[in-house]
Amino acid sequence: MTTYVPPLQEHNFVLNHVADLESVSKLNGYQHADPATVSTILEEAGRFFSEVMAPLNRVGDEQGSSLGEDGVVNTPDGFDDAYNKLVESGWPGAHLSAEWGGGGLPYLVGSVIQEMFKTSNMAFSLCGMLTQGAVEAIEKHGSDELKEGYLEKLVSGEWTGTMNLTEPEAGSDVGALRSKAIKQDDGSYRIFGTKIFITWGDQDLTDNVIHLVLARTEGAPEGTRGISMFLVPKHVLNEDGTPGEMNDLKIVSLEHKLGIHASPTCVISFGDEGDGAVGYLVGEEMAGMRNMFTMMNAARIGVGMEGLAMSEGAYQQALTYAKERIQGRLVGGSDPDSVAIVEHLDVRRMLLTIRANTEAMRALLYYAARTGDLSAHAEPEDAREDASKLLGLLTPIVKAWMTDLGVEMASLGLQVHGGMGYVEETGAAQFYRDSRIAPIYEGTNGIQAIDLVLRKLPIENGAVVESLITEMTEVLSAMSDHDDLGAFRDELTSALQDLADTTSYLAAKLAAGDLDDPLAAASPYLRQFGTVLGGWLMAKAAVAAKSEPAEHDSEFLHEKVITARFYGEHLLPQARGLVATIKAGGDLLAAASLD
Repeated sequence: MTTYVPPLQEHNFVLNHVADLESVSKLNGYQHADPATVSTILEEAGRFFSEVMAPLNRVGDEQGSSLGEDGVVNTPDGFDDAYNKLVESGWPGAHLSAEWGGGGLPYLVGSVIQEMFKTSNMAFSLCGMLTQGAVEAIEKHGSDELKEGYLEKLVSGEWTGTMNLTEPEAGSDVGALRSKAIKQDDGSYRIFGTKIFITWGDQDLTDNVIHLVLARTEGAPEGTRGISMFLVPKHVLNEDGTPGEMNDLKIVSLEHKLGIHASPTCVISFGDEGDGAVGYLVGEEMAGMRNMFTMMNAARIGVGMEGLAMSEGAYQQALTYAKERIQGRLVGGSDPDSVAIVEHLDVRRMLLTIRANTEAMRALLYYAARTGDLSAHAEPEDAREDASKLLGLLTPIVKAWMTDLGVEMASLGLQVHGGMGYVEETGAAQFYRDSRIAPIYEGTNGIQAIDLVLRKLPIENGAVVESLITEMTEVLSAMSDHDDLGAFRDELTSALQDLADTTSYLAAKLAAGDLDDPLAAASPYLRQFGTVLGGWLMAKAAVAAKSEPAEHDSEFLHEKVITARFYGEHLLPQARGLVATIKAGGDLLAAASLD
């Protein structure tokens, strides 16, 4: 398996020329995150994740986590030491609130650090992703007592957090959950029920695990309206705040999965001993789903990041192999000697496809992260509200478009290896196996597409989508100044017109009360939207690269333009083919018997 090398030059370019880090660093509270300081921070982060976490990626895949006879999950060799180093380094809380011991960096910068973690070791990184989501939920909705008792340890990574939604009979229909919470005289609750698919539901790395659990209080109505959120610690805290006795919860089993073997996916039972697990209400009763979405939306951006991470890892692996593998003479060439397969045009097509999609995903991730920072810190308040609405629109696209592409690019990376890609020893298959969970996590990609069309597209009668499309068209005039971007500009112009057209089509259907056709069109529409967003951001990158002084690494800038043009001229045209699918309607889907 190829050693992961963080693409720091690429990170810094996208941060500064696409996501506009400098403007983010001027927001109140982020003045310490100027581009020069951030570049130094990322260099240190890159060294840590490549040297400490990446070497454990293969180890974790081969060994996996296991459930010991004592009911505690045992992580693979080396994970304990690496986790201690992670906590000591401060990376888990780099972008979390300084009030609770975090680094206070913008989420934009934190996203780059998380990307490095996920690319170096996706299975390991999932532990931190859920912990960060728990921090956000408690910080926003928890009582002062819960914040004081738990946030500092979660922010530092000394304790980890989980999200407990899914149950055996409910699946994605969270409103069907049966777990119950019984209120006690002291204001706490006793939790009873079983949760499945709990990522990093237990581990041997820390002395406490903090579960955020959805359950129904006594007398609560059916469906999502009756759900509340509870904080349920593995160990109930002593009066001095240290972990005390074991709570009434049990790790029943671990799932045996296609990939991410080092990430323990647990079945957890609460209240097996009869008394119930001690839990504390987070927010108000029957506001659990709304509160949980704080954690879920953060996780959806994080899961989208996994598509990018697996694509980057697959690209580095495939490129290294393609440069080393000698096979075949160049077609039409006069040299009788075989060449490295990287010289063959079809292999170059595959590699450029992975690289271009990876760079487009990275640009979209950083743009969304910047939008998140604006939603929290922009002035005046109207600017924060506008950014929040835009982030809501972008979230399902980041999650679904990027994770679908992550699987496709990991598969293409395997294809570059030929038969050796199907052999585990090369490491190419792990990226493919690990990537496959991401389109399922945190609401399947079909659910994300439905969210985009039914909930996000109608916001302010479509004004948020319209404003974004208008913003995207602004790059076209800058492209006109560069002759070699002409074909790209033509494709982007057409793609933006098509996106506006399909958006109007779906809006009209929704206005007329027709849900079937928009539901049938949801997934291809999300794919179209993501592809066009990628084209816009790659166009911005190309214009920026051509505008940089030549002394700024001309080879790197030249490659940026080549990759952007490849996206615009070879990949962006694929969006055009989705228009007919989007407008085809749902009649055939409903008519098929599927016996």
